[in-house]
Amino acid sequence: MINWFKYSTPRMFYPLAGNLVPWFAVGAAFTAIAGLYVGFFLAPTDAQQGEGYRIIFLHVPVSWMSMFVYVVMAFWAAVGLAFNSRLSAMMASALAPTGAMFTFLSLWTGALWGKPMWGTWWVWDARLTSELILLFLYIAFMALQSAIDDSRRADKAGAVLALVGVVNIPIIYFSVQWWNTLHQGASVSLTHAPSMATIMLVGMLLVALAAWMYTVAVALMRVRCIILEREGHTGWVGQLNEVKR
Repeated sequence: MINWFKYSTPRMFYPLAGNLVPWFAVGAAFTAIAGLYVGFFLAPTDAQQGEGYRIIFLHVPVSWMSMFVYVVMAFWAAVGLAFNSRLSAMMASALAPTGAMFTFLSLWTGALWGKPMWGTWWVWDARLTSELILLFLYIAFMALQSAIDDSRRADKAGAVLALVGVVNIPIIYFSVQWWNTLHQGASVSLTHAPSMATIMLVGMLLVALAAWMYTVAVALMRVRCIILEREGHTGWVGQLNEVKR
């Protein structure tokens, strides 16, 4: 039986992360190609929106990931805050840039979709506004950590901000139900059958899976860099640098 707790230290996690990165990177590439092929070539044309609806095969997965990554980031930040775990705090820091990227892509692809459908690039709709607030939360998290020189204090301050910001996630998700908005309702729900063709759902889920594997690969690469930066004074990092030379 594998003792996973031994990987809770930066020294033990560093080589494990390096071994996992290629698997997730390759998986992300293949599922992205498959999902986009299904979405842009196999899925039928929408009767009302025409070919323009195909932006959803990018927009919906990156929107899902923008919220999911924030919840995972807040989870690791909370674990680091509660148990004073260095690696957990590093994981939160590693996830933030990718979450911000997905949030920006969600807003950008949403604007590309909204222009032909609504006649405007942007409206102060509840869903759009709360998603924009999510982008500000990611930026604030990264800016706050960068503004504090002491990494441990920076981790604690960032964790508090991340946990406070979690309240925005259900607001984003339920905004189309709580308020009268231009944004359409959820295409995929945990409590109702999908309101789209199966081939469309398959393409969307493949791209979502690709985005998840991409997130894991990039976060692991980034956390390895953070580990080297923060653990540079330790003997094992010094030995690692000697081996590389």
